[in-house]
Amino acid sequence: MLDKSDDIHPLFHGAPQTTEFRKLRKRIVRNTREAIESYGMIEPGSRWLVCLSGGKDSYTLLAVLTELKWRGVLPVEILACNLDQGQPGFPATVLPDFLERMGVPHRIEYQDTYSIVVDKVPAGRTYCALCSRLRRGNLYRIAREEGCSAVVLGHHRDDILETFFMNLFHGGKIATMPPKLVNDEGDLFVYRPLAHVAEVDCEKFANAMRYPIIPCDLCGSQDGLQRQQVKAMIDTWEHNHPGRRQKLFRAMTQVRTSHLLDPNLFDFAGLIRPKPAELEQNPPHNAAED
Repeated sequence: MLDKSDDIHPLFHGAPQTTEFRKLRKRIVRNTREAIESYGMIEPGSRWLVCLSGGKDSYTLLAVLTELKWRGVLPVEILACNLDQGQPGFPATVLPDFLERMGVPHRIEYQDTYSIVVDKVPAGRTYCALCSRLRRGNLYRIAREEGCSAVVLGHHRDDILETFFMNLFHGGKIATMPPKLVNDEGDLFVYRPLAHVAEVDCEKFANAMRYPIIPCDLCGSQDGLQRQQVKAMIDTWEHNHPGRRQKLFRAMTQVRTSHLLDPNLFDFAGLIRPKPAELEQNPPHNAAED
């Protein structure tokens, strides 16, 4: 899409004209389109509830989906949605004003889940888990009310990596945020189109566009949370071995169930040795060399 004054969505007004920013924008768009196509997210004519928190990730999500729609390669209707959860100090006018200026169809919903979380979570414990469940329930409700088939979230590659290690170290399982899933009720998709996009790219993009970022620590999130510890660990790996994040992420896309230990995923009990005659015709591949 050429950024001519008469052919540009308001979300991209004032975009830097530097070569570096153009490469950044192109990379984000390419990675997002790749994820959308790879995981089969497009249902032509459907309506997406694009969740906007006011952070760098959700602004990037809204912008890149708008660009893909503008280009004609994302044949869906986009409805931006912000759920104001009543956190103290939340600037309630920032997102409505921004979306009005940008001409983006949107819905702003107020639900004081913060008070519920503070009441239910013991002192010293983190709010994130309960807060997330309450938020997700409200977003599902709004999606149904608006006739949307999917709730679209701004989780990026680094969120997915961190969740993998959170589950590994603290949950005792190998799992992470999938790029596409169906909710428990079976009536809505949940999409993460930024699954292949690096967090640093979201940050550079949103800052370069000067979107009005709302801080994510309004609820009093404590330092030293498990996720922050995992993030610091990955940051250290990346610092010592540049490219480690991408290698870790690539590993999650190349899973060999026969080389893990879950009998529900691979039929170890049914594994048999081929007969001598079969071995002569088809020499075995030495898995130990992989």
